[in-house]
Amino acid sequence: MSGRGFDFLDGRWAVRNRRLADFLDPDSGWAEFDGHTTGRLFWDGRAHVDEIVFPTEDFRGLTLRLYEPETGEWTLNWSDSRTGALCPPVRGRFAEDGTGEFLGDDSYRGQPVRVRFRWSDIAEGTARWEQAFAPAGSGGWVVNWVMEFSRA
Repeated sequence: MSGRGFDFLDGRWAVRNRRLADFLDPDSGWAEFDGHTTGRLFWDGRAHVDEIVFPTEDFRGLTLRLYEPETGEWTLNWSDSRTGALCPPVRGRFAEDGTGEFLGDDSYRGQPVRVRFRWSDIAEGTARWEQAFAPAGSGGWVVNWVMEFSRA
C-alpha cells in the first residue's frame, strides 16, 4: 500500500471540536464541544471504521474509510445518527509529509458544494481533522469544522 493509511487512528481518542453554526458563513460563530471516538482497522490496514460520540450534541457519527489499491486512493464515507444516510464519499491520499487531502461533491442546505477533508499534525498521540466547503463554482474554501484528536 502506498502512502500513509489510517493506522494512526486505530483505538480510542478524545476529540475537541470547533464547528461553525453555518458551514458556508465564516462569521456565523463557532461552537465548541467534546467528543470521543473508537476506531478499528480491517483488511490489513486497508479499511478503517470508527464511531464518534458527541455527549452534549444530539447525534453520533460513523466513518468507513476504504483503500483502493487500483487507484492508490482512499474513500471516506460518513453517516450520522440524525439521518442514517450515507453522504457522498470524499476521495484522496496522504502526501509524503503525512498530510492527507480528500475531496468530493455534496450539497449543503440544497446548494451544491465541494467538500475537503484534511488530516494533518499526525503523531503518536495527536492528529487534526479539518472540513471545508466551497460553493460550486467558487474557489473559496470555508473551514467549518475542526477536530483535535488526542489519544485516550
